Amino acid sequence: MTLSIRRRAELWGDRTAIVDVSESRFYASAKTVDGTRVSYTELAALADRVATGLVATGIGAGDVVCVVSRNRVASLALFFACHRLGVTFAPLSHRSTPATVGDPIDRIDPDLVVHEPAQRDLVRALSREATATFDDVVVDESTGVAPETATASEDGPLCYLHDDGGSPVVAFSRETVERNCIASAATWGLGRTDRVPLFLPLSTFDGLFRVTLPLLYVGGTILLDRAFDPGDALEAIRQEDATLLVGRAVEFRELAARGFDDGLGSVSRAISETSVDDEIHEAFRERGVPLTRARGFLECPNALTEPLAGVDETRFRPVLGCEARLVDDGVLEGAGEGRLQLSGPVVADGYVSPASIGDGDDAVDSSVDRDGGAFVDGWFETGKRFRRDEDGRYAPS
Repeated sequence: MTLSIRRRAELWGDRTAIVDVSESRFYASAKTVDGTRVSYTELAALADRVATGLVATGIGAGDVVCVVSRNRVASLALFFACHRLGVTFAPLSHRSTPATVGDPIDRIDPDLVVHEPAQRDLVRALSREATATFDDVVVDESTGVAPETATASEDGPLCYLHDDGGSPVVAFSRETVERNCIASAATWGLGRTDRVPLFLPLSTFDGLFRVTLPLLYVGGTILLDRAFDPGDALEAIRQEDATLLVGRAVEFRELAARGFDDGLGSVSRAISETSVDDEIHEAFRERGVPLTRARGFLECPNALTEPLAGVDETRFRPVLGCEARLVDDGVLEGAGEGRLQLSGPVVADGYVSPASIGDGDDAVDSSVDRDGGAFVDGWFETGKRFRRDEDGRYAPS
């Protein structure tokens, strides 16, 4: 099964793909949750309209489209429109500043930057022809249908993601994106009955590759908010009977600080990318929600996970599709300590060089100044030291 949203619309039709729980009014009171529901059929139709709008602006196979936005349904429609047209989708963090957004833009060299009004300042330095709003690309339903994806474009990058500081930028092929969807679904048991609030921006590797795309891949439902707010998140969890929580330490800490009351009754498990304090673990355990630690990288979104939820967060195993090894003056066998390297179909294809380097036909590089990060002989060198025990479990040194 491919990532095609049309295929999912054929399979699941009126099943809810997204519940947009964002407040419709900026001045809405705390814990205000709207519930606009978007079915798989409606999301596919919206992606068609975006694809038509992109073609009308001159975008086609092989081009790159950036988006600077908080979490929006239209951003997901833009992703699927890019997938359909053979265009590379590159979400830029809405948390960037006019100074920091320049680095990923220089590396990516986009043909178009789509933005929401709140992020207008981030694209002010670009020419008007190089930018568009969502209103510009989401055309009227009667405008027609964009052409199908060109076969020749299917081997090109589907997605570029950047680090929190703006660089590096990493390229992901269609196959790599899909294999990350499969790895997430298999590792954490995602299915059609799952309803997951999106705590993280779509521009983050775990927000996009661990939550959003995998859940839509298997027919689940995303509870989409513009940005994380603990009060709104808890209300959405209660109203929509959320089954899984995925975030980082800050989100789980803020949820616990608000007090759960009876709001986690439908939640069966939680996954955190970053280390969570013992008292936060305990707060979730008291409500029957085991909090599992995961470990990923920008270059390998799905790498390691705890074998048992919340038992020992420093003992990981590789997820499906990820092979791990330790090196230190050679490959280490058995128990030992060394630099962690990762390989497999979930690992990205390489770093994106600045547009001023190279001829434009070879944008993917093997190495970058990133604490030892490099792609060498089919392996991603993380630059991080780990130790491995006799049972093949890994822990940071």
